[in-house]
Amino acid sequence: MIGRLLTRLIDAQAAWSRPLGDFNHRWMAALLKPLGPLKDVLHGRWLGHPLHSAVTDIPIGALLVSVLLDLLDLRAAADVSLVVAIAFMLLAAVSGVADYVDTDGRARERATVHSALMVVGLVVLVVSLALRAGDPPERTVPVILSIIGLLLVTAGAYVGGDVVYLLGNMVSRHAFRGPGTKWVALDLAPTGLTNLGLLPEATPTRVRAGINDLVVVRVGDSLHALHAVCAHAGAPLAEGTIVDGCLECPWHGSRFRLGDGRAQRGPTVYDQPAYEIRTTEGGGYEVRRSAG
Repeated sequence: MIGRLLTRLIDAQAAWSRPLGDFNHRWMAALLKPLGPLKDVLHGRWLGHPLHSAVTDIPIGALLVSVLLDLLDLRAAADVSLVVAIAFMLLAAVSGVADYVDTDGRARERATVHSALMVVGLVVLVVSLALRAGDPPERTVPVILSIIGLLLVTAGAYVGGDVVYLLGNMVSRHAFRGPGTKWVALDLAPTGLTNLGLLPEATPTRVRAGINDLVVVRVGDSLHALHAVCAHAGAPLAEGTIVDGCLECPWHGSRFRLGDGRAQRGPTVYDQPAYEIRTTEGGGYEVRRSAG
């Protein structure tokens, strides 16, 4: 019951979070997208894991420790812990902006609520830190502000959890898709062809293999097959383009190497499932998920 109440409360913020999110998306995209490799660093592609979620627990923990130390009147330790919390909140904010640029729809609305709570919380904590300067004898106000900041950050973390766990933002779309062991017949009906050698050169084409949609690309005499659903946000890769030997996502520009599905450019931090292709004795084709 509490969960449903909180969900309704968060969804009620759409009146301001939707237009604010669209506005933020425009200027943040204009700022970050030209940065290329730096944006990938902020996404966490080098880590193989979203950087934002890897960093966010640190400021929450440090802030909780700071409040507890304040209550014990261990002033110096509390102040140091607060500085750590603020520093990592800034790092989390920068990496969060990179993910925000490639977030759409309802997830963007909730991410806007999340970021608004975090920004307000950060401002409150910075004010608390400023009031501590010079170690004044009376610290009631900065301590109260730290507690308020902790509550705001906790609320922001709750909403941020919804963005990931409820809406699947920055979650691999193939997390539960294990490596294949069996060859599956390839259904070429969507192509209107019986021979993949007749596919247009370097043109992503959707086919069917059992319950899975795949995208097949012919480059010269070589055939490459990847899962048709982008690992990052579920985009239809059959609508993508071929760039430098990679299949580029039509929604957010992630690039996957044709040969093995390895991510070559973010925002994805996950590889794309790749498939082996072979001909059958009857003249058709079979595919199997590559072990790598």
